[in-house]
Amino acid sequence: MSFLRTFLNDSLIIHPPGFYIIGFETFPFISVYFIFLAFVYVVTVLFNSLVICIIVFNRCLHSPKFLAVANLAVIDVILNTCTIPGMIKIFLVKDNFVPFNLCLVQMFVYYMFGTLESYALAILAYDRLIAICFPLRHNSINTLQSMSCIVGLSWSFSLGVIAFATGIMTRLSFCNSVRVFSYFCDYAPVFRLACNDFTMQWSVATLLTFLLLVGPCIFILLSYVSILVTVFRMKSLDTRVKALATCVEHLILVAVFYIPLITIFTVGFYLRLIDPDQRVLSLSLASCLPPCINPIVYSLKTKEIKVRALALVRKNKIGTDLHKSKPQRGK
Repeated sequence: MSFLRTFLNDSLIIHPPGFYIIGFETFPFISVYFIFLAFVYVVTVLFNSLVICIIVFNRCLHSPKFLAVANLAVIDVILNTCTIPGMIKIFLVKDNFVPFNLCLVQMFVYYMFGTLESYALAILAYDRLIAICFPLRHNSINTLQSMSCIVGLSWSFSLGVIAFATGIMTRLSFCNSVRVFSYFCDYAPVFRLACNDFTMQWSVATLLTFLLLVGPCIFILLSYVSILVTVFRMKSLDTRVKALATCVEHLILVAVFYIPLITIFTVGFYLRLIDPDQRVLSLSLASCLPPCINPIVYSLKTKEIKVRALALVRKNKIGTDLHKSKPQRGK
C-alpha cells in the first residue's frame, strides 16, 4: 500500500489512499433498508424539486417567507444527495472504498448542509416570530432584501466554519486502521482512527455541535416562547388558534430534525451509551428522513404552494385528457 507523506510543523503526516466504510456490514436485512433509502431519496428529490419550481416560476411567491422555504428545499436535496447514493452504491456494487480526498469532500458537504438545515429551520422560526409578534411591522422588518442577507450569511458562515473543521483533518496521520464504522466519512469516526493527537479535532467537533446544532435549537425555542407569550395576550380565541396553526408544521420539522440528532450526539458520541450498530442506523435515519419529510409536512401544506401545486396537477390532467380525446374525434 502506497502512502502520501507530507511534512507539517516538522512532524510526519501519513495520509492513506482512502477509507473503507463498514457501518452496515453487520446489519441483518440490510437490503430492505437500502430499498427504503432509495424510496426516501426519490421522494426527497421529487417533492423538493416541485417546491423549488413552484416558487421560482411564480413571481407572487418571491417573498421573504418563500425564499426561506426554497432555501430549505435546496438544502434538503443536496443533503440527501451527498449520502444516500453513496450508501446505495456500497450495497449494489459492494465497493465500500472512498478515496482520501473524496472522503474529505463528502465530510465537508454533509456537515455544511447539515448545518444549513439547522439554520434554515431557525430562519423559518424567525419568519414566524416576526409575523406573529410584530404583525404591523412585519413587511418593513422582514423584507426580501433582509431575508436574502440572513440566508446568505448562514451559507457564508457554514462554509467558513465547516471548511476549517474539515481542513484540520489533513493534520492527522492514519497509520493503522482505515475502516470507518459509519455510513459515510463521518467526522468523529474518522479522526478517532488517527495515530497522532486529535485533541484539536475533538474540541472543534464539540464546539460545532453546540454552535451549529444546539445554538439554532435554543433560538427556535426562545422564538416560540415569545410567540406563545404574544398569542396568549390576544383577546380573541379564534385569532390565537389561527396564529398557532401557522406554527404546527414548523414545530413538527423542528422535532423531527433536532430531537433524534441531539439525542444521538449526546448519548452516542459523548456518553457512549448506544451500541455502535444502533448509533449508525439511528444517525442515518435521523439524517435522511427530515429532507424527505420537510416538503410533505411543511412546504407543500403551505396554502400558497398547495394551491399552485394542485393547479399544476389539474393542468397536466386536462392536457392528458385532451391528448387522449383527439384520436377519438378523428374516428
